[in-house]
Amino acid sequence: MRLINRILVTLIVIVLALVGVSYLLPSKAEVSRRITIDAPAAAIFPYVNSMQETEKWSPWLSRDPETKLSYSGPDSGVGNTLNWSSENPQVGTGSQEIVESVENQQVDTALDFGPMGTADASFVLQPEGSGTQVTWGFVSELGMNPMSRWMGLMMDNWVGGDYERGLENLKALVEGQG
Repeated sequence: MRLINRILVTLIVIVLALVGVSYLLPSKAEVSRRITIDAPAAAIFPYVNSMQETEKWSPWLSRDPETKLSYSGPDSGVGNTLNWSSENPQVGTGSQEIVESVENQQVDTALDFGPMGTADASFVLQPEGSGTQVTWGFVSELGMNPMSRWMGLMMDNWVGGDYERGLENLKALVEGQG
């Protein structure tokens, strides 16, 4: 009986330590990747300023060709919204709306993953030599949930590769047109 009590107390101490340490972890998850595309910002901007155009280079749609997509609002710019639904847990269900758009410079979006939370994403286009550096970023507030904070540590590993593939797809698409 004494052994069982020790094991139980040890497990409780470990759980409490993990919860306590979680509050020392960052309160937000951030992921960012960049690429230089050999084209002016004006050639890239339409592909990041329209949810419909992101279909052409999205790193996620190839995971589930059966993903259901619907759009609302204008065809591009502020208010342009994508809703998606997939049985594939790597795609999931959610929505993304353009909330700010500065022509040939920046597009900010609001993401809603339903029960998995919300996030903000952005595309920043900056001249670099004869091309344009495109930075795709993502920020999610993790709140006070200890599990979310631990998961936030893994967000870069989970999403970073997708951002790299998406930017490579965007680069190939834009440079292939010029």
